[in-house]
This record gives sequence, structure tokens and C-alpha cells, in this order.
Amino acid sequence: MSLRENIKSRLSTEKGTVYKNPGGKISICLIYPNTYYIGMSNLGFQGIYGLINARDDSLAERAFLPDSEDLEECLRKNQALYSYESMRALTEFDVLAFSVSFENDYPNIIKILKLAHIPLKNRDRTERHPLIVGGGIALSSNPEPVAQFFDIVMLGDGEVLIPEFIEALKETGRDKKRLFNILKLKEGFYIPTMYDIEYDNEGRIIKRTSQEGFPEKIKRAHLKDLNNGVRFSILTPETEFSDMHLLEVMRSCPWRCHFCLTGNFIPLRTRGLESVLEEIRNSPARRFGIIGSSLTEYRYIKELLQVEGVELSITSLRASPKTAEIIGLLKGKKSVSIAPEAGSGRLRRLVNKNIEEEDILSTAELLFKYGIEILKLYFMVGLPDETDDDAMAIVELVKKIRVLSRRGFISLSISIFVPKPHTPFERYPMERPENVKKRLNIIKKAFRGEETIKVFHEIPKYAYMQGLFSLGSRKVSEVLEEMLSTEDWQKACSIRGIKPEFYIFRKKPIDEVLPWSFIE
Repeated sequence: MSLRENIKSRLSTEKGTVYKNPGGKISICLIYPNTYYIGMSNLGFQGIYGLINARDDSLAERAFLPDSEDLEECLRKNQALYSYESMRALTEFDVLAFSVSFENDYPNIIKILKLAHIPLKNRDRTERHPLIVGGGIALSSNPEPVAQFFDIVMLGDGEVLIPEFIEALKETGRDKKRLFNILKLKEGFYIPTMYDIEYDNEGRIIKRTSQEGFPEKIKRAHLKDLNNGVRFSILTPETEFSDMHLLEVMRSCPWRCHFCLTGNFIPLRTRGLESVLEEIRNSPARRFGIIGSSLTEYRYIKELLQVEGVELSITSLRASPKTAEIIGLLKGKKSVSIAPEAGSGRLRRLVNKNIEEEDILSTAELLFKYGIEILKLYFMVGLPDETDDDAMAIVELVKKIRVLSRRGFISLSISIFVPKPHTPFERYPMERPENVKKRLNIIKKAFRGEETIKVFHEIPKYAYMQGLFSLGSRKVSEVLEEMLSTEDWQKACSIRGIKPEFYIFRKKPIDEVLPWSFIE
């Protein structure tokens, strides 16, 4: 099936797709730098689509990285990428707006620009090209590795930034100089070409200079009232949450674990119960997924779980006494996740994961008692000050959980610690690969042959690629360009003379200017 036929097939299964006449409107192609299946599972991407299309003066269409077979066909035929709704070439839009949630999608940004036949670097484009704009949590925390590919990066919440951007664009058209001069006076707009950076011989930032009155520091824009936040737009069976309407009830997290970008970088806001119930009443869906970083702390979680006539699927629970109050409302749920993060109390305290082993055990016991079929446990390896004994502590904790009940299955999902900007661990190095692999093997070996306990873990090479793109400066953009020719990020580093260990295996002193230090 061709790319065009695939798109038509997907559109035929969607509910809520918006088709607009482009006449007299600012046309924006909203791009998710991964496949349709992943992009349409993202609430932020869906919400911005609805936000733009709710306006009379603008329209939003969508584009994604083609699936592997379609991607090969596009590259082989040098076929330009086009949007879903009107199947127009991306070059025909006023704005291409990338929504970026994950650093490992950065190489796909470059692929999409290449497929769209648009110059990669912002300095190489003219006013006849669409404006290339980016937003999302990954870019908001550290846009520097991809800064040279964007004309504008929006730092913060789209509900605040998108309306201001559209109003400025209506006034200036594609006159970049005028547009940039309007946006420099507003919170959250970062114009990479207006900043020059000097490095020492090692790659450390010596000086960062702003041009023509642009601010040295840029404050991230925040939506004050989550009741005015974005809403889910399109139902489709071809997502991780098939035909499920996602409901955001919390943004950020009150617990502020030291490794977590969300809790340390984004202010906590919650929605009122009536706002959520109104969204449920107005949706054609009958399956609803509640979205939030620590749903156990959501004030109205018990009320939502008792709503009749709909199915609610929650993402994860915190192992705490509060969880016991709502576990009885989860009857009929096949799987529930809790995140101890570390096996030892010492390491949980170090990372500010303030839950005790007894809380983890009692929560797990209750979940199995109420008939949960799969208990998903999230752990990390490679945390600061971690030892092999901490890997064994994960094994011991899981064994204690298994002894509590032989009912159901236990699924261990193990990620590798990546330091994130704007967190207490932002200057820490990643653990060396040999130690990470050793600790993963300790855990896997302990449960080999155990039919009721399964271990899944992140592939180390992708965790280290994420580390490079999370912590990198503008110099890392050369790696992304080289990855058009090779999927191997380490080979790309070697070809371009970039030493990844400088970014990911080095503890940064407190007086070193970090690539993201300009973001307030």
C-alpha cells in the first residue's frame, strides 16, 4: 500500500478530523517526528491540533514520519512529504510546527525536513520557505542540539504560546525580522539565530551573546489554569490507546524526584472535577484514560473512578497509604503500574523517591488481592551513587512481592538513568555502559526461568543517545546531520569529531555554563 493509500485508510477510521478551506487563513502543518501510531497517542499533539482549528483565522493539518516501508519509498522516489488532511506538500504551508516530546526523535526532525525538500539550517532558508517552529517538553528543557534547525522554539505551554504566535504572524506575515522583534518582547519565544555562542577548545561555553535587544534569559510560559488546557481531538483505533479519549487532570507532579524533569521544571496545576466531567459528557468515546504524573494525589481521583457508563484507564499509582483508598475501585482492571524506581531505601531517599518498602509491599498485596492480572513495576539503573548491591536490592524487593501472592504476573520495566536539564541531577554523569549492563544482567539472571516474572529493559545504546541529545550543546547538531547517512549515532559522532563522553560521562562543575542555562 502506498503512502497516499495508507493516509486515506487512516483518515477513514478517524472521528473528529478537521477539514478547512485554507483561503485567508494561516496554514500550519503540525508535525510529530515519529510515526502516526505514536504521534496520535500523544495528548499534547492532539490538543494543539484542536486549539489551532478552533480559531477562525488559522488551520492545522498533520504530518508524521512515514512508516518504514513508506519511508523507503519516499527516499527511493525522492517523493516530497505531504499533510494528511489535504495531502498538500509541506512547502505550501505558512508554518511547519514540530511537537517534540522525546530527545530520541531528534534525528527524525532532520529526516522530515529532508523529505519536505526544505533546507535544514535556519540560516539557509528564505521567506519563501515555511517558518519552522518547535515546541514540546524536550525542546522546552534544552533546545540547543536542534536550535540551528528551527526559526522559533516555543518554551512552555502551547495554550499560551500558540495564540500569541498566530496573532504576531497575522501582523507580520513571513517577514521574519518584524516577527522576531514582536516575539522577543513576549515570554517563551526563543529565536536561535539571534544568539551567538563561543566555546573553548574542549567545547565548554565561554560566552553567550544576544543580538539587537533580544533577552539574555528567556522565561518559560505557563498556563495558569489547567481547566483552560488543551483537549483530546481525534479518536482513532490506530494508536496505543485505541479509540480512547485521554483526559489530562494534572500537569507536573508534587513529589519532585531528583531525576524527573516534569516535577522539577513544570509548575503543578490540576483540573476541577466538573471540567473533567464536562469533557467526558461531550465526547463520543466510551473509554477514557486519565493522564497525570502522580494520579494518587489527584483530589478527585476516587470520584472519577466511580463515574458510570465509561471505562477509565489510569497510567500509574504511587505506592502509598492513599493508594489503598482507591484500589477497591480498580476492580476489573487487568494491569496497574507502580514505580519504586530503586530497590533499596538508601537509593530511594537519595533520589527523593519518598516511599518506604512497606508501602510498596502493602500496595502490591492489595492489588493482587483485588484481582489485578499484571503488576508493572518501574525501576531505574545507573542512578548516582548506585552499586551492584542496589541491583540486587531490586531482585530482593521483587521476590518479596512475589511471596505475598502467587496470583497474577509481575512485569519489571527497567530504564537507564539519563540526567535531565533543570533537575538536581543535571550536572551528574551517566553511569558507564559496562556497569549498567552488569546490573541489568544481575536482575535478568535472577528471574531467568521464572514464568510469572518478566524483565524488560531499555536498550543501553538508545539511553546514551538520549543522554547526548538531552545534555548537548549546538555542536551536537552536526551529529544529527550526519545521521541522515547513518542510523548509528556513535559512528556519526566519530565522523563529525564529537566526543559524546564530554557530554554524558563528565560531572559538570557548578560554575560551568550549561547549554540550557538561558532558560528561566
